[in-house]
Amino acid sequence: MSTSPHRSLLRSPQAEAAAPVLVEAARVSTPWRDYLTLAKPEISFLVAVTALAGFLFGSPDGLDGSKLLALLTGVVLTSAGSGALNHYYERDLDRRMRRTARRPLATGRISPGAARNFGMGLVALGLAILCPLTTPLTGVLAAVTVALYLYVYTPLKRKTKHNTLVGTIPGALPALGGFAAATGTLGAGGWALFAVLVCWQMPHFFALAWMYRKDYARAGYAMLPVVEPDGVSTVRQTVFFSVLMIAASLVPTALGIAGGLYFAGALALGLWFLRPVLRFFYFRTVQDARRVLMATIIYIPVLVALIGLDKLATWVFE
Repeated sequence: MSTSPHRSLLRSPQAEAAAPVLVEAARVSTPWRDYLTLAKPEISFLVAVTALAGFLFGSPDGLDGSKLLALLTGVVLTSAGSGALNHYYERDLDRRMRRTARRPLATGRISPGAARNFGMGLVALGLAILCPLTTPLTGVLAAVTVALYLYVYTPLKRKTKHNTLVGTIPGALPALGGFAAATGTLGAGGWALFAVLVCWQMPHFFALAWMYRKDYARAGYAMLPVVEPDGVSTVRQTVFFSVLMIAASLVPTALGIAGGLYFAGALALGLWFLRPVLRFFYFRTVQDARRVLMATIIYIPVLVALIGLDKLATWVFE
C-alpha cells in the first residue's frame, strides 16, 4: 500500500522540527486570543456572577433589567482591565513560573505598553458605564476594587504570607457593588454576601497555592504553603474558612432576604463542599488540593443559581 506524499511530509524530521514554529506562528496570527488571556475571562466571569448575586439580594420585588445589564457590563470591563494590568505588573515574575511562562507578556507576544493601555482603557470604560447607569456608589466600589487588587494585594504577594487574606477584600467587593447597584446602599444583605466571598476565596487560593507551591517559590511569592511548607497551617485555615463560609451562606435567610429554598440548598451545597476540604486536611496531596479547587469553582455559580431560584419563587408565589 503506497504512502501519500502529504503523509510522508508530515512525518518527516523537517516537518516535526517545524511544528513548534507553525504553532507559534498560529498564535501570533490570532492576537485577539492573547488579549482575551490578558482579560482573565475566568475571573471576570466569577466577578460578574458575584455581582449578579448581590443585585438579586438587593431586588426583593423584581429586576431592573437595564440596570442589571449596565452592572454586569461595567464590572466585567473593570475586572478585565485590572486583569490586564496585573499581567503588566507581574510580567517579569510570570516568566519564572511554569504555569504562567506562556502568557502573552511573558513571551513578548504583546508589548507592555499595549497591555497597559488595554487594561487602563477597559477600566475607564467600565467605570464610565457603572457611575451614571447604576449608582455612583457602585462605581466607587469598582474603583476601590481595582486599586486594592493592583496596588495593595499584588505587591503584598511577595512580602507577607497574609497576602491571601488581604486579597479577599477586592475579590469580594463586586458582590457588595451588585447590592449597591440595586439599592444605592451598603445593606446587611450585601455585607452577608461579602462575608461569603471573603471566606470562599481562602480555600480557593490555598488549594491553588499548594498545587503550585514550587512555582510560587521560584518566582519569590510569599504564599503560605511556600513560607510554611509542612502545610499544617494551610489545611487548618482551609477547613476554618470553609466552615465559616457555610455559616455565612445561611445568614441571608436569618436576615429575611432569602427563603427556605435557598437555605436548604446552601446548606446541602456547603456540606458537599466540606468533603474534599476534609480530605485535603488529612492527606494534603496535590490531587486533594485540586479537588478543593474544583469544588470552589463549582460552589459560587451553584450558590448564585440557588439565590436566583429562591428569588424567582418569591416573585411568582408571593
